[in-house]
Amino acid sequence: MNLQQVLSLTRKCIDKYNLISNGDIIAVSCSGGKDSITLAVALNALKRFYPLDFEIKVVTVNTGFKNINFDILKRYFDDLDIEYYIIDTNIADIVFNIRKESNPCALCSKMRKGVINPFVKSLGCNKIALGHNKDKENIGAKKSLFNACLQYLDKNII
Repeated sequence: MNLQQVLSLTRKCIDKYNLISNGDIIAVSCSGGKDSITLAVALNALKRFYPLDFEIKVVTVNTGFKNINFDILKRYFDDLDIEYYIIDTNIADIVFNIRKESNPCALCSKMRKGVINPFVKSLGCNKIALGHNKDKENIGAKKSLFNACLQYLDKNII
């Protein structure tokens, strides 16, 4: 699928579900995976011709795992002239070493949301977009801004 097709499907979904309003400042939560990067790139490209004015800011929560370097993402988003922020945390240490969680994904997810929500509010963002595909959906993702859009994209990509 090329960018034009992604933009077409993204715009249809945004319009169908009224996901963007004039003046929105949208934080795109970016793990560095293909889903969240695609969402950030699509929204950035859409800004050029979408009839409503909106901004995006990309945010990565660094959970503190060793040997993870976000320099490539920073350069990529800098090249696209997209504001990019990294929130450094010790979530991995808390989940695995202090709490020794048997179900680490649930706690890690809650902690990431607990970190990102106040941070993006401090940036002036009024919406958060999460790049989940249908295989990654959970209760939290269903509440996200672009869940309906991504379900639509999944149904139309396959």
